[in-house]
Amino acid sequence: MANQRIRQTTRVEVDSERGVFMISVAAELAEMHPQTLRMYEARGLIEPKRSPKGTRLYSHADVERLRRIQEMTAELGMNLAGVERVLELEKQLEGMQRRLAGLERRASELKTEVERLEALRRELRAEIVPYARGGALVRLADIAAASGAWSRS
Repeated sequence: MANQRIRQTTRVEVDSERGVFMISVAAELAEMHPQTLRMYEARGLIEPKRSPKGTRLYSHADVERLRRIQEMTAELGMNLAGVERVLELEKQLEGMQRRLAGLERRASELKTEVERLEALRRELRAEIVPYARGGALVRLADIAAASGAWSRS
């Protein structure tokens, strides 16, 4: 036992968008024939990366997309035109959600700016000095305070 080697394993994290599977492995993971993957690529449903020599390389995200396509066609009974439309609409929806999030951020920034400007307006309004009869200058804040005192008496 003293002579046993302790084997260390190194776990490598791979980006889900990085092409790592050749077509045969991707087809097996997605439970479909490699020719089906080629057909999906020709229709634009999937776009695998390419190695420098031109070999198709599928990512984890590609395999998940293939599984979704398989689910839509096999379980939901959609044809490939329907799948294309669903994927197109999902892409549009994601873009609109990103745009909405940006607009909400901008609306929040504008709200903060309006609140700042309103506070500034109130502050400046309190400093306005109206002309009163008899030539005396009176601050608007003093008039408001005086009228408030008169209304309470």
